Amino acid sequence: MLEKVDAQGQVDTLSTTSTKSTGYACYLIFILLLAYTFSFIDRQILSLLVEPMKRDLVISDTQMSLLQGLSFAIFYTLMGLPLGRLSDRKSRRGIIAASIFFWSIMTAACGLAKNYWHLFVARMGVGVGEAGLSPAAYSLIADSVDKKHLSKAIGVYTMGIYLGGGLALIVGGMVIQWANSFTTISLPFVGEIYTWQAVFLAVGLPGILLVPFLFTLQEPRRNVSPQSAASVSDVVAFFKTNRKTVLYHNFGAAFASVAGYGALAWVPSYLIRVHGLSSGEVGLIFGLIVLFAGAGGVLTGGAIADKLYRQGKLDAKMRVAMWAMLLGVIPTLFYPILSNLTPVLVLLTLSTFFANFMMGLGPAAIQEAVPTTMRGQFSALYLFVVNLIGLGLGPTLVALCTDYLFGAPEQVGYSLLLVTSIAMITSAILLWRSLPHYRKTIECLSED
Repeated sequence: MLEKVDAQGQVDTLSTTSTKSTGYACYLIFILLLAYTFSFIDRQILSLLVEPMKRDLVISDTQMSLLQGLSFAIFYTLMGLPLGRLSDRKSRRGIIAASIFFWSIMTAACGLAKNYWHLFVARMGVGVGEAGLSPAAYSLIADSVDKKHLSKAIGVYTMGIYLGGGLALIVGGMVIQWANSFTTISLPFVGEIYTWQAVFLAVGLPGILLVPFLFTLQEPRRNVSPQSAASVSDVVAFFKTNRKTVLYHNFGAAFASVAGYGALAWVPSYLIRVHGLSSGEVGLIFGLIVLFAGAGGVLTGGAIADKLYRQGKLDAKMRVAMWAMLLGVIPTLFYPILSNLTPVLVLLTLSTFFANFMMGLGPAAIQEAVPTTMRGQFSALYLFVVNLIGLGLGPTLVALCTDYLFGAPEQVGYSLLLVTSIAMITSAILLWRSLPHYRKTIECLSED
């Protein structure tokens, strides 16, 4: 049975199949996975275009990092809060569909930008569009799958980061390799554009094709009607009571994201500048690492945490994420300083695997540690903190170290070592501090 709220706010009952059936839940997660994949293709394609964009726009690493991080992160985080609240009250599938359409158009607009500031504004638009996806998606998943499978389900959804990031690198590398023989490309109605601009058009517009599939999804029943979603005062009261749980969790995830986004943004340039690989080679090699090691980390972390949770470990998600950070810092300390490419890639794979446990466990923990009526809003708060710090600062901190601390583009490996290792250690400490508070919050919610 599902509830339908009409225009007057009355709740009607509809007869339908349970949205928690295994088949439908798999279909829903698949569609949301595709949406997240498209979002990360549009978000991460920039990391492979650093060198040609720096050349054509005549900009520094720091300016480039602002396009990769801050321009996107500011509006992604600011818009996430109101859109998260909206997802607690309105149609979540409608919010996601509108978001996909808008960010796809704005990604294509990056391909039409005439200068650095046009591109900066277009990247802001991509951030606005993508802000509506994850709060609504987390809430849909949490209301559509059994709680005992929640970590695994959100882990599968989170694989979109790695499918999107990996495909952006692999396909982008192939396109760049093909386009290297051209200085510019001439398109009908558009005229001459740089080859990197053509890449934005090629990855942006196809996302629009996904929009109709969102309307094949059901809007699952909430425990209460949308009009009864928690008020701002209720959310503030819950936050005050559980502030240590929320803050340690959110900031622990944020520092993990500093390491993750810093690496995603600058490992391609590191491999090009230090090890002499071409853009096409980097796209294939690093794309496969992101695709398989990143996705493998998310799925492995979710599976371990779910198993421990079934054994009665209430803090399983935070504990598994903490140990993953500690294990991941070991290869992170060594891969940027080795000269032989083979061990570099082996250690980079291990670093990517462990560093990404938190990407699935973080949002899954939010769904578990807050009331149903607040999931969208606390998911938005989580994304606000994680992306403002992780995405907003991760790429820029690496670039600032390269430009001003080490003073040479080829020293980007040392910048990666410094920023990512400190971030992972800090994340592990914050997650360790979260454990008793997280357990207490879960116990209180269970009693209620």
